[in-house]
Amino acid sequence: MTRLFAVLCALLFSAQVFAAEIGDDGLHKASWMRDTFKDLSEDLEEANAEGKRLMVIVEQRGCIYCKRMHEEVFVIPEISQYIEDNYFVVQINMFGDVEVTDFDGTTLPEKDMVKRWGALFTPNIFFFPAAVDDGVTAPQAAVANMPGAFGRWTTMNMLTWVVEEGYNSDEPFQKYHARKFESQNK
Repeated sequence: MTRLFAVLCALLFSAQVFAAEIGDDGLHKASWMRDTFKDLSEDLEEANAEGKRLMVIVEQRGCIYCKRMHEEVFVIPEISQYIEDNYFVVQINMFGDVEVTDFDGTTLPEKDMVKRWGALFTPNIFFFPAAVDDGVTAPQAAVANMPGAFGRWTTMNMLTWVVEEGYNSDEPFQKYHARKFESQNK
């Protein structure tokens, strides 16, 4: 019983140590998030220069699902490292006032851009291809969208599916996830 207690305490402590801090805006600030001018075309260019995929995560202060992702899922070393290695992550505050420039050149405060994109839930993660056509909005350009909180395997499989460009294959994400999930839990 004492050993089990020690293991549980160690797990709880490690999750607390690596969980993202809360910023002045009330949002979680993970080490793999980028502080940019929130010009999506520039962010995409920078992501490509680093050989990474652009990922935009919309969050809000007090969001219990954002908290769950940051404290239970994103802290899993495999997931955190995969994001760090493969993604250029930009955070958008659902009710923020910082200006965001969409791929089509439209510039609006975060809260208005989120409305324009139709993002109703947080967290809401948009994944983008390496190239985006002129004149399209972020939701039109996104190769995948993950609205809400998901567990370890769904999150990890979505991250790998996007990097592997599974959206260009005949295997939809749900089938990819089912196949991967089965092998991950053997």
